[in-house]
Amino acid sequence: MKKLFLFLFLLLFPLNLFAKINVVATLPIFGNLAEEIGGDRVLVTSLARGNQDPHFLDAKPSYAVALNKADLLVHGGLDLEVGWLPPVLNQARNGKILSGTPGNVNLSQGLQILEIPKVLLDRSMGDVHPLGNPHTWLEPNNVKLMVANIYQHLIQVDPQGKDYYLNRFQNFLQRMNSKLLQWDVQIKNFRNKEVITYHKSFSYFANWTGLKIIAMIEPKPGIPPSSSRVSDILKMLPNYKVKAILVENFYPKKIPQYLSEKTKIPMLDLPTDTGEEGLNTYFDLMDHLIGEINKIL
Repeated sequence: MKKLFLFLFLLLFPLNLFAKINVVATLPIFGNLAEEIGGDRVLVTSLARGNQDPHFLDAKPSYAVALNKADLLVHGGLDLEVGWLPPVLNQARNGKILSGTPGNVNLSQGLQILEIPKVLLDRSMGDVHPLGNPHTWLEPNNVKLMVANIYQHLIQVDPQGKDYYLNRFQNFLQRMNSKLLQWDVQIKNFRNKEVITYHKSFSYFANWTGLKIIAMIEPKPGIPPSSSRVSDILKMLPNYKVKAILVENFYPKKIPQYLSEKTKIPMLDLPTDTGEEGLNTYFDLMDHLIGEINKIL
């Protein structure tokens, strides 16, 4: 009777339901990438929402609780989350996910980093990242390396799943290569088109597509634009053929809208992360960005 009960229990409640790897990602997009590789063997929690500034989050106690239970932490690296992640990581008291351990996935490892400062930094320069621009994921070739990083860490914390993870990793790369062929056609019109952005979130996207970012609305990273900054931009614009003003969806729209109205340059309110309606995967996000920008170029 006991054997029959055990058989029925395992049939109804497979062991893999109780053995999932607990993955905590700082951003939804990183969680999506972890799910792409981890599939049914992982349980993913994302700390931020897709419409939040990844630099500035309130360090909620719930973050530390989630991190305390994590087997794997997936973060952007390059001090992307330096304003809030270190204190909650310290509060979590989870040695499995500290820097340098198999449970800590720094997605910037192996990437070619843009905008690494060549001078000694101080606070007067704004929130400049000393390790370079951390908004790396809007370049698809970077994402290939990011999922490779996730794969390498998953097989260390869950070696029994190696074949499963490898199959999903290879499948993702095949889909990415297929999408790259499609996107390469769609972004042909982007090359050398001039745009303005609010923050430096689109540097890698521009580097890949050929867009030319001529200015940021912020005078310095993390510093809100003043009236004099707006005046400077308006004086500068006649010297360029700016096609669009690109604004991350978590930044204020008042000044970008004013610039758009004054100059008749279209403003686009764009996501840089998943989590918004209809943006469930990395491919959804990139399709949306390319499609929206293409409409006005």
